[in-house]
Amino acid sequence: MNDILQSAEIEPTPRYWSKSNPTLLFFVTEDWYFCSHRLALAVAARQAGLEVVVVTRVRAHGRTIREAGLRLIPLELSRRGANPFSELSLLIRLIAIYKRENPDLVHHVAIKPVFYGSLAAWFAGIPRIVNAVAGLGWLFTSESAGARLLGRLIASAFRFLLNRGKTIVQNPDDRDFLIGLGIKPSHITLIRGSGVDTGRFVPQREPAGPPVVILASRLLWDKGVGEFVEAVRSLRSEDVQARFVLVGEPDHANFAAIPEAQLVAWREEGVVEWWGRREDMPAVFVQAHIVCLPSYREGLPKVLIEAAAAGRPIVTTDAPGCREIVRDGENGLLVPVKSVEPLAAALRHLIENPDLRAEMGRRGREMAVTGFSVEQVNTETLTLYRNLLQ
Repeated sequence: MNDILQSAEIEPTPRYWSKSNPTLLFFVTEDWYFCSHRLALAVAARQAGLEVVVVTRVRAHGRTIREAGLRLIPLELSRRGANPFSELSLLIRLIAIYKRENPDLVHHVAIKPVFYGSLAAWFAGIPRIVNAVAGLGWLFTSESAGARLLGRLIASAFRFLLNRGKTIVQNPDDRDFLIGLGIKPSHITLIRGSGVDTGRFVPQREPAGPPVVILASRLLWDKGVGEFVEAVRSLRSEDVQARFVLVGEPDHANFAAIPEAQLVAWREEGVVEWWGRREDMPAVFVQAHIVCLPSYREGLPKVLIEAAAAGRPIVTTDAPGCREIVRDGENGLLVPVKSVEPLAAALRHLIENPDLRAEMGRRGREMAVTGFSVEQVNTETLTLYRNLLQ
């Protein structure tokens, strides 16, 4: 996390607010997610003259947030909460925070903060709202009856809430989805992801030894982990010489979390290695030859942008978010969602072709530098703030 903070402080952003030191309040569910996906933006906003407040559940990263010069307000909540009394209590506490802080601008990230944060801003009379829909998540992608029902209810609420502010989406598919819900196009801004530090993620020579294929993600079924494991089984049956690694941990607050017992069983079976959660992702990519994410749907997966910046070829799905990063045949390969054999074939093709891996890695690096840098994303987001605050 210190690397993120240091890189964000290299070039301060000019101050350009009509009001002296306006207050920006972020509402994000988890402190670790804020640090990995929004800390650099918050630091850039502070350097541009905004007072930045962060409302989130605090576990292990509170110190990092405070040391970045941001004011932290801990708020206990559950992303998986279904108790109506607990959820009402959360909303009441959030409204109280919004009324007390009276920020000039609020920025909500992900579905639950967008929903509750927008309601709290409405009750507190805060007119300037930015809602970041960082992928549609389990609520809109699950095929279960409960998820579909809740998704329809949230969609109805979004027609009202999202037309009161500006909504950031990370890919054109999500933009079209929201327009289909009745969100006015003029209220939607496309900003591609949270950006990558291209000075921290840099190409390195491939390591010696058998090719290493890494799937780095929260370990959820809808990240395509099950399909990845089945594809690996197929490759092992064909005696393909490679190592296959899962990097990450189950997200127990998510309904699609893979049980830890299942991950241990796969590891003990020898089908995949499981390295657990890693904070040092540049070092992880140095050990990789190929990065794979067969996800069902994404906003814009940060791990794939980082992989491209690190010069690693990618195998991912032809799904919203994923296909924004990979041009099939140029910097990686696209396969159908929920497919096993095409996924195995794509992995085998790259495992057996080191020259192709090198060329795809080079092109991926070019794409990351020109289209996905953290500086570009921060500039686009600060411009959105400026337009709202002036």
